[in-house]
Amino acid sequence: MLFKEDIATAYNGQKRILARDVGLINRNLLETFKPSSSHIEVISGVRRSGKSTLMRQIVKKYFGKVAYFNFEDSRVFGFGVGDFSKLDEVMGDEIEAYFFDEIQNVEGWEIFVRQLHDRGEKVFVTGSNASLLSREMGTRLTGRYLSHEVFPFSYQEYLAFLDLDDSQENFNDYLVKGGFPEFLRDQNPEILQMLLKDILYRDIAVRFGIKNTHVLMDIALFLVSNIGKEVSFNGLRKTFNVGSPSTVSDYLSWMEDSYLLFFLPRFSWSSKSISKNPKKVYCIDNGFAKSNSLSFTKDKGRLLENLVYLNFKKQNQKIFYFKERKECDFVVFEGNVCKWLIQVTESLHPDNRDRELEGLIEAMNFFEIDKGFILTLEQNDRLVLNEKSIVIQDVRSFFGL
Repeated sequence: MLFKEDIATAYNGQKRILARDVGLINRNLLETFKPSSSHIEVISGVRRSGKSTLMRQIVKKYFGKVAYFNFEDSRVFGFGVGDFSKLDEVMGDEIEAYFFDEIQNVEGWEIFVRQLHDRGEKVFVTGSNASLLSREMGTRLTGRYLSHEVFPFSYQEYLAFLDLDDSQENFNDYLVKGGFPEFLRDQNPEILQMLLKDILYRDIAVRFGIKNTHVLMDIALFLVSNIGKEVSFNGLRKTFNVGSPSTVSDYLSWMEDSYLLFFLPRFSWSSKSISKNPKKVYCIDNGFAKSNSLSFTKDKGRLLENLVYLNFKKQNQKIFYFKERKECDFVVFEGNVCKWLIQVTESLHPDNRDRELEGLIEAMNFFEIDKGFILTLEQNDRLVLNEKSIVIQDVRSFFGL
C-alpha cells in the first residue's frame, strides 16, 4: 500500500511526460485507428517499440483532458490493487479518457479497469506482456476490449523517422538496422543489448521467480543467433543442461509473451503433431538480433526471412513452415485454405536453385497449388516447372513496402 501523497507526486510528475513533443512521425497504426465509443483499448508490444509515444499521439489527436499513469515509475514501486482507489481520487473528475502504461505490473488491475468501464469511462491500457494482458482481459473483460499490437518501425516509418527517400540502398540498411527508434537515433548496439536484459530480467526472471538467470540469458542469445532455424524443447534442454523440457517450454513461452521471440510451427493436419514437432524461431527485429547475436553472419537471406515472417505476423496471418523430404519456409492460410507458399532467399542462383525450388514444388504438390513464390532482395523473374508457376519477386514489391 502506498500513501496518497506519493501517488499524487508521481501522477503530477508524469503529466510532464504526457505533454512532451510526440515526435515528427505518426505510426502507421494511427492512420487507421479510431477510438471505439464503448470498448477498452489495449495496446501491446515489445518494450521500447513506441507504445507510449503512440498513446501520446492518440491523446493529441482525439482528446482534451485525460489522465495518464505509468506503473513502472519507481516512485510507486509496490503499487497494489488497493491503491487504485487513491489513484482514482488523485486523477479527479471530468476526465475524457484514461491512459495506463504497463498496467500488467499490478496484480488485479483488471478489476479497476472494469470499474472505470462500467461507469462509462474511456480507458486505454498498454503492456509489454501479451499473455498477462490477454489472460486478465479474457476473464473479467470478455467482449469489452479491442486489441492493437505495436511493432518496431516498419520500413516506411523508418524512412520517415530518418528523413530518407525510398531506395534499395536504404531498404538494405533497414534490413540490417531494424526499427527500434532509440537505436536508429543513436546507432549504439548497447541500447538493444540492454533492452534484451530488461526483458529477460524484469519481464521474465523477476516475474516468474527464475533464479538461474545465466541459463535464461544463454538460451535467449542462442535463439536470437539462430533465427530461421528449427529448435525443440528437448534439444535445448540437452544443450543447456536444463532440468526438463517443460522448463524450456516455459522459458520460450515467456519470451514469446514478451514479444522477444516468436516460434513458427511446422504444418500438419494433426494438432498433436504440431505441438510435438520442432518450431522455427524468429526475432522481433533484425537490428535487435544482430546487436545481441553471438555468431550472426552477414547472411541477408536469414534477415530477409525474419522480415517476411514479421510482415505476415503484423497482418495476423495464420502461418506455418512445411517440411517433408524438403522444406518450404512459409505456408500462409486464409481461413482453412492455403493461400500462399513462399520460399525466401537473398537471390536465386545455381548453388541454391535446386534446394529452393524442390522445397517449394513439394509443398505445392502437397497442397495442390499451382502457383508459388520465391521472395528475394532484388530479383524478379518467373519460371514454369512441371506446369507449376514460380514467381520470383522482391520483398519490397510483394508487401508493398
